[in-house]
Amino acid sequence: MSDDDLICVGAIAGSFGVRGEVRLKSFCANPEDIAQYTPLFSEKRERSFELKITRAVKGGFAARILGVMTKEAADGLRGTRLFAPRAALPALPDDEFYHSDLLGLEVVDTGGAARGKVAAVLNHGAGDILELRSVPNHKGSVLVPFTQAIVPTVDLAAKRLVIDPPEGLFDDGA
Repeated sequence: MSDDDLICVGAIAGSFGVRGEVRLKSFCANPEDIAQYTPLFSEKRERSFELKITRAVKGGFAARILGVMTKEAADGLRGTRLFAPRAALPALPDDEFYHSDLLGLEVVDTGGAARGKVAAVLNHGAGDILELRSVPNHKGSVLVPFTQAIVPTVDLAAKRLVIDPPEGLFDDGA
């Protein structure tokens, strides 16, 4: 199984308490589902993590990871992103995508003009935003709301997105 077959489903935010529990952030649509995909892996599969959610806490869950017994060991995992094999995850409806599937896709507008590549998928609470880089005649990144109206076509087979950008989105970067 290649690293491309792994999907990021959460991250360890640090320790919780003094007995080796971790604070767990879930990126799953149903946050508690993260526990169903165990064992989870580090990004390059150097480590695997058997985890059990113990309770909900502000901003995520408190969880036990097999072999992590101290606050120091839990703190040492802070920032570790947790990945599940794609095969362990549910199939998505046609209009939903795993963020990792969107990264690197070519972006063109409805007229066929190149508009860059998807560098990141961001979400700060109000919906997904695509960060486009390598935008022709534009310095830096362009942020595009990932909505059906603005991104009417996602063609994973062709590795491209078609966008219908709002007026002026690409005007200010030259």
